[in-house]
Order: sequence, then structure tokens, then C-alpha cells
Amino acid sequence: MNSIKLAIIEDDATIQESLCEFFGSQSNVTVSMAFYSVEDFLEAVVDLAEMPTILLLDINLPGISGVDGIPLIKKACPDLDIIMLTTFEETDIIFKALTNGACSYIAKRVPLKKIGEAVQIVSEGGSYMSPSIARNLVNYYIPKKTNERLLSDRQMDVVNGIVSGKSYKMIADELFVSLDTVRSHIKNIYKILEINSKAELIRKSFDNQL
Repeated sequence: MNSIKLAIIEDDATIQESLCEFFGSQSNVTVSMAFYSVEDFLEAVVDLAEMPTILLLDINLPGISGVDGIPLIKKACPDLDIIMLTTFEETDIIFKALTNGACSYIAKRVPLKKIGEAVQIVSEGGSYMSPSIARNLVNYYIPKKTNERLLSDRQMDVVNGIVSGKSYKMIADELFVSLDTVRSHIKNIYKILEINSKAELIRKSFDNQL
């Protein structure tokens, strides 16, 4: 196994202590430094003869946030691999952290063993994402639902009737509902599709945009 020199920036004393204790028991990991802020870390690394190889970095920190601190940390330690360890799982924050230079993103709620596995994977040149965070990223790239999926089966029945040139009364009779119900469906369909007329509805149907 690779010899890992681990640094930690975590402002929660209990979490920091747990991390130090856990990694201190790993034969191939040395916790070289642990701080409560990005500022303290940057001040300390100036005088270091040997830099850490991996950093566990929290986001919600006093002073400079973890995400905003990444470029500063990478400037001071260009070869340092940064693993975000945080409670924030919002897609925009994940993207900003990765864009700024983090190589991995882990939720704090995962077991210490999983964090240990992530550190090992990163030390071997890989990257790690907690499953919940990976799911957020996958969902971001999944094509958004089309308008057709937003319409109920009954609303689609009404749309098909209109496209076929049927009057509201004919649609109501065929669907065994009142004329007011058909009008209500039409109103809701226009709102969902963000249109204002029957002509727009027919055009969207012909263009397969429903």
C-alpha cells in the first residue's frame, strides 16, 4: 500500500478527533496535520519541508469556505489531492468544488470505513464519490422530463380530441364528462405547456413537443 500523509481541515472538534483517531490506527496513513480553518492550514504549510499527499477538507468553515479555499490550497500545494468531506450535497456546490480542483466528494454521514476507502482510492490515483452524491450528478445529466410526461392520461385525451378537430362538447361526450370539466382540463393544459391558444397546442402536437 502507498504511504499516505493525510491532512485534515475540519472545524467540528468531535469529527476532527474521530478522523484523527481512525486514520491514526491505519498502518499506511500518517495524519501529518489537522486544522480548523483554511487560513491556519495555509499559514502552516509555508514552513513544511514535506507536504501532505491528501487533504480531507470540510466546506462550512469559519473564514474562507472549503470550496473557496481550494484554489488557494492548490496554489500552495499543487500536488495535493483534495477530498471534500461535507454535509452539503447540492449539485451546484459539488460542481464548484470539482471545478476548483477537488478530486473527490464524500458525505460526512458515511461510515469512517468508507472515508478510509476513499482516501486509499485517491492515493492510488482514483477518485471517489459517495453514492448519494454520484446520484445527484447522474440526475443532473438525465434529460429533463418533457411536457408530455407532465400531462395526465385524461389531459392527453383532451389534447388528442382538439388536434382531431373535435369541439369541446364532442370531447366531453366522448369522455363522459361535463363541458366545464373539459374547459378546466384545457386551462390546466395551457398552464402546464405555457401556451395561450388552441393553435399553439396543435402546433406543439404536430412538432412532437407535447
